Amino acid sequence: MADYTELMELPNIGKTLAEKLSLIGIENAIQLKSMSAENAFVKLKTIDKDACINMLCAIEGAIQGIRWHDLDESRKEELKAFFRMINR
Repeated sequence: MADYTELMELPNIGKTLAEKLSLIGIENAIQLKSMSAENAFVKLKTIDKDACINMLCAIEGAIQGIRWHDLDESRKEELKAFFRMINR
């Protein structure tokens, strides 16, 4: 069984999301932080067609080291626009 402890230490990352990130090759915080939330989310969509906007925001918050609820409003709008674009 894989160890997701390091990913789960990031804000917004629980066991389920950590497992999914591991499935797409993201095993630790350094790997997650080295890519954008958008890139990570596109990869997640390949294994989870139901990945939602909250997951995208959670990843961005984890990258920034904050709860996703506290993301800057302009960044939230960018993420929402991206989400709408890839779900057409």
